[in-house]
Parts: sequence; structure tokens; C-alpha cells
Amino acid sequence: MANPRLNVVTLGVTDFARSVRFYEDLGFARRFKATGDDIAFFDAGGMVLSLFRWDMLADDAQIPAEPRPQAFRGTTLAQMFRTDAEVDALMSKALAAGATLLKHAQKTSFGGYSGYFADPNGHVWEAVRAPGFKFRRNGRVTLPD
Repeated sequence: MANPRLNVVTLGVTDFARSVRFYEDLGFARRFKATGDDIAFFDAGGMVLSLFRWDMLADDAQIPAEPRPQAFRGTTLAQMFRTDAEVDALMSKALAAGATLLKHAQKTSFGGYSGYFADPNGHVWEAVRAPGFKFRRNGRVTLPD
């Protein structure tokens, strides 16, 4: 078996058009549009972010679509940055695109800087600068040993 890789994250969405618009407004480029209005694929910098209609995703995974979670789902998505200003810029961009502010960006106990927002379907995102992480020229994050 090949090395383990996470290369696709799929989010269940209830308002497909609004969700597609939100992620396009954040700057994600939609690709492979032949899938139409059931699933959307976005280039997420070496990964794929996909949006799938909530009920169809639940059906595909053969799990009940209801009840839908209203509380924290135990998962966050994150975009790491080199500077606090970049964190602030994503927070502003997300809020302008229709995100819900969960936590203003602020200094963290680990010496970083972080804020949280939720997309139109309640999926939680963190914008973060964390000490010790390095970036390649292509923007990919490298983990310290």
C-alpha cells in the first residue's frame, strides 16, 4: 500500500449554489465542472475540497441525513499563514463572503495567532499562524520533526 495521504475533503452542503459562491469568494478555483450541480470540486493547493449536497452525501455513505448536527462536529478545517496580517485578511474575506464569526483572530497560548469562522453550512474553519511551521515556495506547509 502507498503512503497514507489525505487528498480530498468533502463537505455536505444544504444550499449548493450559495456554498459554491462562498468558496469561490474565498478564492478557491472550481475545477471539473462536468459534475454539474450535485458536487463541486475546488483546487485547494495540493488537495481537493469538494462540496456535495448534504442528503446525497449521506445517501452515498449510507448513513442517515437527519438529524443534522447543530453543535460542534469535532472537526475543523484550517489554512495556515506566515503572518498575522494574512490571518486577518482571510478572516475579513470569509466574513465578507457570508461566514459566521466564531472567534476573532487573537494571540494564542502557543505563541501563534488564530481566529475561527463557520461557512454557510456550519463547517468550522481556522485561520492560523503557528510557530515552528515552515512553508515551501508553493505555499505548502512543512511539519517540523
